[in-house]
Amino acid sequence: MTAPAPDWIATGPRKAGAPLLLTAELPPDVLAWADALRRAHYPPERNRLRAHVTLFHALPASTEGELLQVLGELARAAPPPARTAGLMKLGTGTAIAIDSPAMVALHAAVAERMHGLLTQQDAQPLRLHVTIQNKVTTQAARALQAELGAQLQPRAFRFRGFGLYAWEDGLWRPIRLVPFRG
Repeated sequence: MTAPAPDWIATGPRKAGAPLLLTAELPPDVLAWADALRRAHYPPERNRLRAHVTLFHALPASTEGELLQVLGELARAAPPPARTAGLMKLGTGTAIAIDSPAMVALHAAVAERMHGLLTQQDAQPLRLHVTIQNKVTTQAARALQAELGAQLQPRAFRFRGFGLYAWEDGLWRPIRLVPFRG
C-alpha cells in the first residue's frame, strides 16, 4: 500500500505545458525546521506548499529536456555550502534569508542556458530565501520579525540537489530530484 501524496503534490494526469519550477533542495533537517516555521506562521488557508528555496518560478515546459541535461552537468559538483543569514522582510511576510554564493553561481549558469526564456520575475537578481509567512498584515509581519529576530541563530548546511517540478494550479508535480554528486 502506498502512502497518499502530500497536500502540495499534484496528482492525476500531468498537464501539458505546465510551467517548470526549479528549487534548491534543502537537507532533511533544515527542511523540517523551516517547514515547521512555515506551518506555524503562514496563514493556513493559503499555505498549500512545503518550505522551499525557489531558483526559478516559471520556466517553459518545452525546456524540460535541456534543463535536465544542464542540471545533471551542474550536479557533478559538491553540494553547495549555505547558511541561514537572518530574516528577510517581505512587506506582508517574513522569510529566512539564505547565503550561498555557490548556489547563486549555479543559478547564474542555468539562467545563462535559459537566456531569452526567463519571465521578468525569474530574470531578477536572485535572493535566496525560505518564505515562512506571507500575505499577512504589515503589523503581523513586523511582530513575527521582532519575535524571531532575537531567536534565530545561523545554521550552516549544504543543499542536497535541484528539485524540478511542474506548476499545476498552485500545486507541484515532482519531475526529478537531481542530487549533487561531487
